[in-house]
Amino acid sequence: MRLEAQIKRLSHKALFLLLPFVLASCAGKDPLPPKEIPYFTPVTFDSLPGWLRDNHLEALEPFRRSCLKILRRPPAQFFGKEHFGSLKVWQEACLKLNPEKFQAPQYARQFFERNFQPFLVQKENSLTSVGLFTGYFEPEIRGALRQNGEFQTPIYMPPYDLKEKKERYFSRREIDRGAIKNIAKTIAWVADPIDAFFLHIQGSGRIRLPNKRILRVRYAGHNRHPYTAIGKFLIKRGLLARENVSMQSIRAWLARDLVRAQEVMQLNARYVFFRAMRGDGPVGAQGVVLTPGRSLAVDPRFIAYGVPIWLDTRDPLVEDRPLRRLLIAQDTGGAIKGIVRGDIFFGHGRIASKQAGYMNRRGQYYVL
Repeated sequence: MRLEAQIKRLSHKALFLLLPFVLASCAGKDPLPPKEIPYFTPVTFDSLPGWLRDNHLEALEPFRRSCLKILRRPPAQFFGKEHFGSLKVWQEACLKLNPEKFQAPQYARQFFERNFQPFLVQKENSLTSVGLFTGYFEPEIRGALRQNGEFQTPIYMPPYDLKEKKERYFSRREIDRGAIKNIAKTIAWVADPIDAFFLHIQGSGRIRLPNKRILRVRYAGHNRHPYTAIGKFLIKRGLLARENVSMQSIRAWLARDLVRAQEVMQLNARYVFFRAMRGDGPVGAQGVVLTPGRSLAVDPRFIAYGVPIWLDTRDPLVEDRPLRRLLIAQDTGGAIKGIVRGDIFFGHGRIASKQAGYMNRRGQYYVL
């Protein structure tokens, strides 16, 4: 948010170098893990690459959805992380939204310019602003409500004893071998175990039943094992070339040998549980419906949910084409770790699947 009063007393750089340490001393503990501290450098909107060419209106509705969550919280609290200030200030900005003007030319851009200050996000220890940006989507897979014929892979709800066990729960290998079949309800049975595996990675999806009805499922927890990217394993073993790795190439490799594919998928011990959902979706970690191309998954240790973010990276399908747009931090994921790290939600369908599968670009972002 705007910090004109502080700017007059102290330079921006000094302010944001000191802020994490000042707040840590006030709270009696370091608010962020050691050696993982974000550094914020103030910039102007005019200096944001491509700012004037974006359709800011597309980001206004997802920001309004985040505001509905923000306005329900106690104003005396910090907004996610201490360095983003108090909830009260953010709530004041949310209350300035005028839905009657949402279709007016330039309203969205003017709203963000008048109420926010952009900051380049960097890693404090290295002062690098470059990080990795990937993509995800809402897959649609074939399934049935009962186990029969080709539908043999279960989509589980959280097991009854998951909350009771504080340590790591059964691994993917153990669950695949039936460890929880008597203590977890099954939402549906799907035809392709590879589809089920990628549903776990995406965190939500659509199951198309034999009667053509769509059953939507969303993330409801996991087995507390670390996430392992099987793409790295395939590269290390020389089974895929680094420059050719994408969701599509990994799927193609797995499909060639289902027995070996199961062994490789089980290297990712993390197993995700789901629940059926009604209404619009999918829903992100902030508890709001995600917007294709405008919702970003972030590491919540460093970026608060609801923060507008200006992204500067490259298009997933055309490398020399910039991808510069305003997104809202509304989700997270098991592989989204780090200060400069993001995962773009692309929606559902064939195009979204392709965009998400090939999105693996370096870039930088600015928080507003």
